[in-house]
Amino acid sequence: MDDFERIYSEYYDTVYRYVLSLCRDESWADDIVQDAFFKALKKSESFRGECKLSVWLCQIAKNTFLTQAKRRKRTADYPLETIAADDRFEQRIADKDAALTIHKQLHKLEEPYREVFWMRTFGEMSFGDIADIFGKTESWARVTYHRARAKIKEGLK
Repeated sequence: MDDFERIYSEYYDTVYRYVLSLCRDESWADDIVQDAFFKALKKSESFRGECKLSVWLCQIAKNTFLTQAKRRKRTADYPLETIAADDRFEQRIADKDAALTIHKQLHKLEEPYREVFWMRTFGEMSFGDIADIFGKTESWARVTYHRARAKIKEGLK
């Protein structure tokens, strides 16, 4: 049990920031993280060490979020203005139809582009935090984010 308390205190912030990037609601994120750590405790014997512990915990949290989101049938408006810097692009975001088109492009992205883009844009996570979650370098996180952004822009043409 002492090991789990250490894991909880060491990884709580990382998992919380990740979940907050998914749901954009502090209270809901806290509930999801609590559920995720409880599930991790119950299934701790299933952790085989094939990935970083933080990645395993974030995957449990992501699955918990997806399950709860389906139950809630939750919809949310996200601050899409952070997608691009040019004015014409930002004007298109102001239009709800254009925002829906951008969301559709984002949904079409393959992993890890979609998830990295969400973490950076909507979760406002640093490239270092994103890299840590994926077990990659900060440069990898930067490149993946910028490629995702370029793919979204390309899909809008």
